[in-house]
Amino acid sequence: MVLATVGGGVTSCNIDIPKEVPSSFETMTVEKQDITVPMKFSAKLKGQADVTITPQVSGQLMKIAVSEGQQVNKGQTLFVIDQRNAQLELEAAQANLQAAIASENSAKLEYESNKNLFEKQIVSRYMLDNSENSYKRAQASVAQARASVNRAKVTLGFCTITAPVSGAIGEILVRTGDQVSPASHLTVLSGNTTMDAEFSVSESIVEAQVQSGLTAEDKAKHMSNLPDVIFVMKNGTEYPHKGRITSLTGVVDAATGSLGAKATFPNPDGHLFSGIQGTVVLPFARQDVIVVPQTAVVKLQDKQLVYKVNADSTATGVTVTTADTGNGEDVIVTSGLNVGDRIVTIGANNVQEGQQVLFAEEVKSDK
Repeated sequence: MVLATVGGGVTSCNIDIPKEVPSSFETMTVEKQDITVPMKFSAKLKGQADVTITPQVSGQLMKIAVSEGQQVNKGQTLFVIDQRNAQLELEAAQANLQAAIASENSAKLEYESNKNLFEKQIVSRYMLDNSENSYKRAQASVAQARASVNRAKVTLGFCTITAPVSGAIGEILVRTGDQVSPASHLTVLSGNTTMDAEFSVSESIVEAQVQSGLTAEDKAKHMSNLPDVIFVMKNGTEYPHKGRITSLTGVVDAATGSLGAKATFPNPDGHLFSGIQGTVVLPFARQDVIVVPQTAVVKLQDKQLVYKVNADSTATGVTVTTADTGNGEDVIVTSGLNVGDRIVTIGANNVQEGQQVLFAEEVKSDK
């Protein structure tokens, strides 16, 4: 596989006489093989339970109990709104309830008294019915007053805003003393015990990996069999915990021809945050493909050539199409070569069309 070509010259009697200058070529016989190709997709992280925190009552913000980026537990106090009006409303509702209960007791006594007197034929049916109706109205008033107390308690509870999920506090958009209302956004709580990396996958990739005509159950089973994926930060740091593909949308974006996908990553240490951008790396298995070294491919403007060795040991350039393997050393040849073809791998950039690249002794030693 080490070969020689002619070039240069020496001067003898003032005449340039060419001399042989060694130039090496290496070749290989094309075969098919299996290879794992890392496919990369730009992604953005989002907590599985990202919650926008907004108040449910209006009032002055009295206390901010957390700071940006702080890890909080479910139920932990985040913000406190002025409770004084809500407390007064609760006390008034409780007083109304006591008055309603007292009225109910009086109406009950009157009804029971009239009932006894009616049985003795001392009072009329009319008086009995009136007292019974008064008792029922008193009972309804008690129920209404009790509902008002419960509503006032709920309103008072809304003055203390707690974390609906465990996670990390995002940017806090208000300051102590601000007037807030249900239209105010206070912050975003990222439930980051697990994180979703959202990215887009081309329709062709999905078709290659997930056969058409499968049921939803079969597709879910196929996704569960896909290999683990890796998340790489923008600075090149690889996140130590691997994730899984958990979602593929069923609708192709007409503008981009892609489908939305999600990969879910565990986040036990809280190192991942919503909004972080990076790359999802998904290893795809390619079977029975032609793989050649990158050095075998010569790029000429918009074409890619590989020099195939003919039976007479001369080289002929053939146009090929390739796909990246992701390893920085090899490429997959998708068209232009066949199994059994012999190609130049080392020195391909120096080959001229029709140049002899194999010699008898090299061919013999290569057998």
